[in-house]
Amino acid sequence: MAASNKKSNPAKAPVAETRPDPATAEFLNRETTWLEFNRRVLHEAVDDRTPLLERTRFLSIFTSNLDEFFMKRVGGLKRQVEAGVASRSPDGLTPRQQLAAIREAILPMLQLQAGTYCDQIRQKLASHGVHLLAWNELTEQEQAAARKFFQANVFAVLTPLAVDPGHPFPFISNLSTSLAVTLRHPDRDERLFARVKVPEVLPDWIRVDSGTTGGPYRFVSLIDLIRNNLSELFPNMIVLNVMTFRITRNADVEREEEDTDDLLEMISQELRRRRFEKVVRLEHGPNPDPWMLDYIVNALELNESDLYEMSAELDYTTLKPIIDLNVPELMYPPLHQEAPPALADPEGDIFAAIRNGDILMHHPYESFNSSVERFIRAAADDPNVLAIKITLYRTGDESPFVQTLIRAAEAGKQVAALVELKARFDEERNIYWAQSLEKAGVHVVYGVVGFKTHTKTVLVVRRDPDGLRCYVHIGTGNYNVQTAKVYTDLGLLTCNADITDDIVELFNYLTGRSLKTDYRKLLVAPVNMKDRFLALIDREIENQKAGKPARIVAKMNSLEDRNVCRALYRASQAGVQIDLIVRGFCCLRPGVPGLSDNIRVTSIIGRFLEHSRIFHFRSGQADEVDGEFYIGSADWMYRNLLARVEAITPVEPRQLRERCWEILSIMLNDQRQAWDMRSDGTYVQRRPAENAPPQSAMGTHQALLDLTKKRAVPM
Repeated sequence: MAASNKKSNPAKAPVAETRPDPATAEFLNRETTWLEFNRRVLHEAVDDRTPLLERTRFLSIFTSNLDEFFMKRVGGLKRQVEAGVASRSPDGLTPRQQLAAIREAILPMLQLQAGTYCDQIRQKLASHGVHLLAWNELTEQEQAAARKFFQANVFAVLTPLAVDPGHPFPFISNLSTSLAVTLRHPDRDERLFARVKVPEVLPDWIRVDSGTTGGPYRFVSLIDLIRNNLSELFPNMIVLNVMTFRITRNADVEREEEDTDDLLEMISQELRRRRFEKVVRLEHGPNPDPWMLDYIVNALELNESDLYEMSAELDYTTLKPIIDLNVPELMYPPLHQEAPPALADPEGDIFAAIRNGDILMHHPYESFNSSVERFIRAAADDPNVLAIKITLYRTGDESPFVQTLIRAAEAGKQVAALVELKARFDEERNIYWAQSLEKAGVHVVYGVVGFKTHTKTVLVVRRDPDGLRCYVHIGTGNYNVQTAKVYTDLGLLTCNADITDDIVELFNYLTGRSLKTDYRKLLVAPVNMKDRFLALIDREIENQKAGKPARIVAKMNSLEDRNVCRALYRASQAGVQIDLIVRGFCCLRPGVPGLSDNIRVTSIIGRFLEHSRIFHFRSGQADEVDGEFYIGSADWMYRNLLARVEAITPVEPRQLRERCWEILSIMLNDQRQAWDMRSDGTYVQRRPAENAPPQSAMGTHQALLDLTKKRAVPM
């Protein structure tokens, strides 16, 4: 079959769009500042101070992050362009201009990723006995073994799909990798097209050595194995060209929650729709055959700006079998988690420990299993516990919490779980858990219409000897045992009546129809959180004007809300010193004369993903520790403050405030993992000076690991 006569879809000639001067913009662009975050992630792979297999892992994380960015953010912008939306972002860019800026930023990063992999990581892995080999680098014996593996394990799984008048262009699933093959019949000149999907059920890298423990390890990729055995799939045909390609589909599906009678069914339908959404990116191998590439572009209705040539690996997330090799000298030291000192006795009464005083946990340095998981497990098993209520946002696979809640319900306890079905890319898993809980008699709520429920809270109602008492956990991270090992998060266990009464009211809001707005201690979104934060910033301004100590230190994942940014600008102009520790994207511009001279923005990137949120307001106190500290689930973003249900709690005992200040101080003084943001949105990584204190030179994560070990109570 000849190439389709259908022409590719070049972008419509855009109307001339004036691009504002970025140097005069009040805010930075959300999309490009997020890409700057992912550039910092990629730098961990480039940095030779990172252990070698961990550098490989960061190549994979960079790719995974970028995949989600294309599905969510690029997909949404493309939808706006198609709809003719001309409104500009806060920095003055149209959707079309933002797409152009995104592509301009990504291309050099992809080149850096490929160069780091080919020129550094692969070579250094080989010097340590881990060989990632091309087919022509295998010995004859290894090629024979690989062919034998292909016949025994791969051949029957593959499904070659021809494209001709009787076989339409096949459906290609999101993030799947395929081989495009151009064929010719021996007796004809006509070029034919076929597609072979690379099976996801097979290992991405095949070991071709003897398989002895400890190496050397010699691997060939599954893609290379299939490519070099295509004659088995197309016997007697002539293979003219082969190209790997991978597609990304839009996941920014529009929804109308207010018009649905069944949120569960609506989300299920959305998942089915998402499988067939438009393709927003095509990644392909190097030096493509123009005829073949044009064929795919036409079939998928893409533009040239949607194409990304990958000069090395097509998908670095497939390196997981290599990353997971047991080669300790090429990895971070093993993580030895400690129990929080107040919970050091695993047989002790956890409720008595909480009554003895609030407990602050810092994960993953302190064990999630021995604190949060233990709290919920003890509540399920304690005959004096009458009720358990929990919010589940991303609970992960094989969640122990679900089985614990089911056991509690079967024991006759009142159990309620708010399962957020709208947690992006976790919808299917959450539907499964919600249905499992319902079958066991748990009261399951799917959230508040129009809002995602993002708060991380557990309420336990217990009959104590002196009467009914509530115990709560309020955290910054999800109830997910997997991410609790690699995300840094804080959690508070308390039975402080002012806080627990607020949590009772919060659950009434989530499960019933409460319109309560006067919470005692909690900052609750979308009810009072934004107003309270703005008031706290204004109070620091007034303290500064009155000559009282004033300072703001805030740690979060992302900063974007324009009202909060403008309040921080006003505080800076009043002379308030402001330190923002923002891991991801930040739309505020620090260090602009006359606007934000007194604002510094730092990002910490390293072994763990910084996920905790801590907010400090000095509140006129001579000692920073005597100021106010808050932790919780919300960033300073519009969606967190006004479009989600979130909870922020004060941290009041002085000993716990000291720990919060210790965490912030270590990060602000970090000379190893910290990056300083410049006013144009770029970042510069700090480097330890020769005379830097050992703690700052080792970086935040190692410093906190050491401190946690030092304060651990001997068993």
